[in-house]
This record gives sequence, structure tokens and C-alpha cells, in this order.
Amino acid sequence: MRYTVILELEEEGGFHVWCPALKGCHSQGDTEEEAVANIQEAITAYLESLHDEGAPFPTDIVTQHVEAAA
Repeated sequence: MRYTVILELEEEGGFHVWCPALKGCHSQGDTEEEAVANIQEAITAYLESLHDEGAPFPTDIVTQHVEAAA
């Protein structure tokens, strides 16, 4: 399964990363690579939990860039 993840650079360093399609699925890492590896593990655990409960896997969300006046 493929899911979109969002990485955010933290002010104190490192990255916060989450998966919008999987509510509450967040992780972090000191580097971008570590954050991505950690969210992959978090997504796997999330999906395993859904499987154990017999719940359907959420599908990915559609992302699109928009412009807004500042």
C-alpha cells in the first residue's frame, strides 16, 4: 500500500512526520531519512492493528497544491 506522508522541519531540529489518511499516525526523526523510516514502521503497525480488528484499510487522500494571497 502507498500512503502520502507530510514531513515538517521542527524549530528545535529534526522532523515531524504524519500520514493524513491514517488519523493519529505520527512519528519523528532527527533526519529526513530517519523520519521516513519511522513513519513506515508506524504505518505498518497501524495497518496491522486495523487488520487485527477486521477494519478496512483507509485509502490514500488526494493532494493538490493551491495558491492563496498572503
